[in-house]
Amino acid sequence: MHTAQERPRVGWIGTGRMGFRLAARLLDAGHDVAVFNRTRAKAEPLAERGATIVDRPADLADRDVVFTMVSASSDLETVTTGPGGVLTSPNAAPGVLVDSSTVSTQMSALVRKAAAERGTGFLAAPVSGNPKVVAAGKLTVAVSGSREVFDRVEPLLALLGRGVTYVGEDEVARLVKIAHNVFLGVVTQSLAEITVLAEKGGVSRAAFLEFLNDSVMGSVYTRYKSPALVNLDFTPTFTMPLLRKDFDLGLSAARGLEVPMPLAAATAQLVASAIGAGHVEEDFAALILEQARNSGVTLEAQNVPVDDGLSPHA
Repeated sequence: MHTAQERPRVGWIGTGRMGFRLAARLLDAGHDVAVFNRTRAKAEPLAERGATIVDRPADLADRDVVFTMVSASSDLETVTTGPGGVLTSPNAAPGVLVDSSTVSTQMSALVRKAAAERGTGFLAAPVSGNPKVVAAGKLTVAVSGSREVFDRVEPLLALLGRGVTYVGEDEVARLVKIAHNVFLGVVTQSLAEITVLAEKGGVSRAAFLEFLNDSVMGSVYTRYKSPALVNLDFTPTFTMPLLRKDFDLGLSAARGLEVPMPLAAATAQLVASAIGAGHVEEDFAALILEQARNSGVTLEAQNVPVDDGLSPHA
């Protein structure tokens, strides 16, 4: 199957906001991609780009590489080993299954075992980014599993974004993703604190963040979040309840591994407070609203253009 190695036939399960964009990248790169989504209508626009739409995950069993990007651990179980799952076809099984969902280590291990029983390689490959990050080509991927399987599909993974890192065997990529998201929460809370401090002292948020972003402390992330903090646009990229779930997982892992995480624990409480105050649907950058309230400051949108660093020219 030399040709499959050169240009593997791909299956994609789950075309939500992220899955849709990533499947489109593989299509745009010229791959033969077949797609399953529970709500078929969400996958249909990919047909215009050349995708085949299938009715069941099992219809993807003959593919060289199948990606899964679903919402929860139970969904991953359903599309892999449940009725009509991609690992249940009597006549075929994918060469490699790559899961890019954010699921528990336990579920990941169960699916890995089920895949191995069918002779299918399994890679845990959680991603960092959102649809705009995908569009800018800046998605990053942490991958764990067999090194040999990783080496086989790395060229395909490289099409998804700018960074693919092999982090070790088995399920360790799950821990990498959780650690990343805990840092995301802690950094955002800290950013909210210093921005409100500057504002209460008479500095506009736009000016403060422009200075910060140009300093050594600025980052792709602080620049990317600046428009939300300046203009109070909390259109969700990642919500507070999802962040709380990742803090729970991170602090649970910390207990198991005997790693004290006082900053993460304090931030988890602040995230819980924000949820209690009703910040459920907005982006988690709304942490700045709670910080302002606790500081006796009323924030107003500054309504000025702020570069998020992700536009194509950047």
